[in-house]
Amino acid sequence: MGRRLVLVLAVLATLSACGSRTKTPSTAAGAVTGERIVAARADGADWLTTGRTYDEQRHSPLNQIDRENVSQLGLAWFADLDTSRGQEATPIVIDGNLYVSTAWSMVKAYDGRTGRLLWSFDPQVPRERLAMVCCDAVNRGVAAWGDSLFVGTLDGRLIALDRHSGRPLWSVVTVDQSKPYSITGAPRVIDGRVIIGNGGSEFGVRGYVTAYDARDGRQLWRFFTVPGNPADGFEGEHLRRAAETWHGEYWRLGGGGTVWDSMAYDPELNLLYIGVGNGSPWNQAHRSEGRGDNLYLSSIVAIRPDTGDYVWHYQTTPGETWDFTATQHIILADLTIGGRVRKVLMQAPKNGFFYVIDRTNGQLISAENFVEMNWAIGIDMRTGRPIENPEARYYRTGRPFISVPGASGAHSWHPMSFDPATGLVFIPAQDAGFPYFPDPDWQPAPMGFNTGIDMGAAAMPAIAEARAAARQGTRGALIAWDPVQQRERWRVQYRGPWNGGVLSTAGGLVFQGSAAGDFAAFDTASGRRLWTFPAQTGIVAAPVTYAIDGQQYVAVLAGWGGVWAIAPGILHDVSGPVRNISRLLVFKVGGTARLPPAPPFTDRPLDPPADRGTPEAIAQGAALYGRFCGVCHGDAAVAGALVPDLRYSAALDNPATWRSVVFEGALHENGMVSWRPVMDAAQADTIRHYVIRRAHEDRALAGREATR
Repeated sequence: MGRRLVLVLAVLATLSACGSRTKTPSTAAGAVTGERIVAARADGADWLTTGRTYDEQRHSPLNQIDRENVSQLGLAWFADLDTSRGQEATPIVIDGNLYVSTAWSMVKAYDGRTGRLLWSFDPQVPRERLAMVCCDAVNRGVAAWGDSLFVGTLDGRLIALDRHSGRPLWSVVTVDQSKPYSITGAPRVIDGRVIIGNGGSEFGVRGYVTAYDARDGRQLWRFFTVPGNPADGFEGEHLRRAAETWHGEYWRLGGGGTVWDSMAYDPELNLLYIGVGNGSPWNQAHRSEGRGDNLYLSSIVAIRPDTGDYVWHYQTTPGETWDFTATQHIILADLTIGGRVRKVLMQAPKNGFFYVIDRTNGQLISAENFVEMNWAIGIDMRTGRPIENPEARYYRTGRPFISVPGASGAHSWHPMSFDPATGLVFIPAQDAGFPYFPDPDWQPAPMGFNTGIDMGAAAMPAIAEARAAARQGTRGALIAWDPVQQRERWRVQYRGPWNGGVLSTAGGLVFQGSAAGDFAAFDTASGRRLWTFPAQTGIVAAPVTYAIDGQQYVAVLAGWGGVWAIAPGILHDVSGPVRNISRLLVFKVGGTARLPPAPPFTDRPLDPPADRGTPEAIAQGAALYGRFCGVCHGDAAVAGALVPDLRYSAALDNPATWRSVVFEGALHENGMVSWRPVMDAAQADTIRHYVIRRAHEDRALAGREATR
């Protein structure tokens, strides 16, 4: 009885502390407040913020759907979406209504019981903005406060909407739109402050996170993650200290460090935790003369949400040079470690280590690799730094390095979940390497990827044996990880990476969609698959669960997309299907709805025009393609389903048409902008010759494989 009283008093104290800082209380029924978000830890009816609760555990106390009846789960309703790009958003659910963002930063509201569309909002993002975006026209969700919703847009705006009608209330531009910034992440709202970061490190920008007043969009504070030009002064003491870890004229290249996804909040400590991204450019030799830790790249940073003041940081990858971001999902929990309860923060970032950190002060508690790796052999617990393989610093050796994990990460943005009952974290992990080719002659360009490495050389060659080896070594898994013992408990193996985010429930279940097009439920204790639904398309988003009048539902966005669906060339489909069918799927026990039949796959034979390019032109075209085209149209000109595969393009046989599209921007309204700022018309034509050569190589390769 005494323990129960202590727990009740602790909850009341937390609610009181949270309420005392609230800036915009609402008296309307159903208004979202800090008190309501904190109380949601015990009430699973709603899903009020992207991680369900401030601690981002993505675990629900609902247990109506459990191990015994999950086999009876059926489709309750579905909604076809009006975008055919990647769908990465986590829906939120408030008072029986479901709110979700889709590709191109659109927002839709549905009746959570019937699927009836309540309203739809389109921010009219200019499609040519896609040329300034790393990884598809995705959006990962909306935030709620009071009676408003908030969404960040691909072109850098933050928009407030009336939750009941979808009517815009205010809109602010959060970035310099002349620069290649973007927003794909979900905002968070703390005490009436809407907090949003941005992306763009691959293109050459400086990262920051900003807070806006939920009532009117007024900027309240801005926290920069990397220093600017010292001659202009520093926006905080934390940046003056950070500048000591940078070298050369780093600010001319942006520096990077964008906060494009993960955040978590502890109301008791009043600390906001943000995950900071990679450097700009990737190659530290070009960014910082190959020296220094380059704070606060690839770091977890704790700041005060009411002022934006720096409190502490932990850097996962000092001097990062591999696109090893720390923007991956952050989870807060209280764990018993060494016989005492510790307030911890957990993260499994791209670099392959699982970190348990004291969230009160940033001190590392433990770290172990959760996947196989070759860039480091462990973490030095005295310093908290990785013990690197010297060969991994490719700019120092002058030799290419095939890193495992690679730029797509051992774990990317796909959310994990934490089950307090089992003490396990469920990680959507992946084994996928990447070849880093140093480019000592690299120079920044006004548009396109600015990584500082030779992206063309990294493309997969037209050699059957090399392709087979790459495919065999590229895998995905759902890993149940014990964060106290720092070891794997069980794993579900997938044939490829880029599988969906995770939801766990008190029913003893873990839900995850796969790139192969399945949505499944697993036993939290063993990993045994208990139920599967064929979704007809790859699922990369994370599911949620909610309840209406005692009926539990499970919802997930389906729609294959993101960087893996467009960039890795012949590897993009190693996980499964290449089609995109964008839908919102909602399930309940006894659901009887049915999806319409999926369109069949079509396998077109390659029929390119004659290969008339000179070796010099083809080589130049390969270099230009690798740097400016591959991120959307696929490495080595092999594209996924989201964008045209140029090997089949009719423009290959028509130089004038090719010029009108690539050089003159005839299709800019579709996202295919003019590349005139970075190449002349003759250079643009060398890309055409390169694509023709690649089409011939792949046709010949297909012919040889068919005769085996």
